Amino acid sequence: MYTMIVPCSTQPVLSLAVTCSLKDVTLQAKARSLAQSLQLRQADSGDSQDQYQFLLVYTDKGLELQTLNPETGRYTTALTTDYVSGSAQYRRLHGGGIQQPLARAAGLKPGWRPTIIDATAGLGIDGFILASLGCEVTLIERSPVMGALLNDGLQRAANHLTTCELVTQKLRLLIGNAREIISNLAERPATIYLDPMYPDRHTSALNKQEMRIIRLLVGDDGDAADLLTTALAIATNRVVVKRPKGAPELIAGPSHIIKMKNSRFDVYLTGLNK
Repeated sequence: MYTMIVPCSTQPVLSLAVTCSLKDVTLQAKARSLAQSLQLRQADSGDSQDQYQFLLVYTDKGLELQTLNPETGRYTTALTTDYVSGSAQYRRLHGGGIQQPLARAAGLKPGWRPTIIDATAGLGIDGFILASLGCEVTLIERSPVMGALLNDGLQRAANHLTTCELVTQKLRLLIGNAREIISNLAERPATIYLDPMYPDRHTSALNKQEMRIIRLLVGDDGDAADLLTTALAIATNRVVVKRPKGAPELIAGPSHIIKMKNSRFDVYLTGLNK
């Protein structure tokens, strides 16, 4: 049940184009379609090698965001989504079930799986894990570039035997402003999950290339507290906010906190659960 909505919200301006790595008719068609939907240029062999800071590249493995290394003049893979193998597969198979901190924070219990909105989807891993535990999860991502990577990963997972049923029955993707989307839902979710961009600290994981690039794509989550306020008025059971260790609460007074080694979940119970 994955869906892609082309957003109209303002996004950070990047030097970005779309292309494909192979002379494949299907991939070339995908590149043309994506370039049109995101209103980006489709790069071709006639373009200067270092004309763009980033390229969205269709490869035989899927859609990749590649970044230019100014020292070598070559592009290397910076971001991609993979729900079939790697860390997503490991967490799905060995993450600890409903006893893992993410599941406990989201309110999963024996015999009950809440409907969940992951309003800051990013690479979509946490939402995917919650869906693998039986929850119906809606991923919301405001960046159209991140949304394209998410959509491609979900499509590939929907065509793989081990994840087909999970993706098609438990996950959907919406691209746009999360506050607007959750304010206009036909049905209120039990849980809204927020993982806003961490504060920009020199000692944080944001110094890693992957997280620096995500920050460039989505911008700073300066409206995170406003999103939390909106979520608290909509979620019927709880709102969960993932925060780094030592970071201030977005809004004071969570109902309880689930601590981990380097981060924590601030849980705000809503409605009759307070």
